[in-house]
Amino acid sequence: MLLMVGLLSIVNPLGALPIFLSMTGRDPVADTRIVNRATMAVALILLLSAWTGEALLGFFGITIDAFRVGGGLLILLMGITMLHGRQSHVQHHPDEAEAVREKEDISVVPLAIPLMAGPGAISLVILDANRVHSLGGEVSLALAILAVAAIVWVVLMLAGRIRSMLGVIGLNIVTRIMGLILVAIGVQFIADGGRNLFPGLA
Repeated sequence: MLLMVGLLSIVNPLGALPIFLSMTGRDPVADTRIVNRATMAVALILLLSAWTGEALLGFFGITIDAFRVGGGLLILLMGITMLHGRQSHVQHHPDEAEAVREKEDISVVPLAIPLMAGPGAISLVILDANRVHSLGGEVSLALAILAVAAIVWVVLMLAGRIRSMLGVIGLNIVTRIMGLILVAIGVQFIADGGRNLFPGLA
């Protein structure tokens, strides 16, 4: 459950609603196709990160503790940005929003990556996967990822209703709550990684 809450906070499908709504709404069939593709892309990106991320770090000679500090800093910065009610440029740069207006299909880029399954989410999944040391843990992590992907699908399918129900103020409140969760997660990762990198400081 904790895995899913942390991952859902950083994927933050509610934060993707403004861009999704601004780029869709003309064709319900095409919009459904975009939602399905975006959901599948989020699930695949995060599952692949969980299964291969640590091996990739080893290939580049990066220790998990160094990555934990770096990932923690990234998550911390994203959380602080969300606390201020802004969309983090780590996830989505304004130039990408302009470029995507000329595209018909926004499902994979920028909707899935980097908006939802961006660097922060990938970092979190890799760090969570490092904590897993059993088949049951691996299954739990995979199920958490799939559950978050299912929530992404529901949120995007109900995008118009959610915007009408919550409004701008409601979306900002939810974003700030998720940002606070991310700040705590980022600080914890930095503390854990720093303690292992510099045991004399513990």
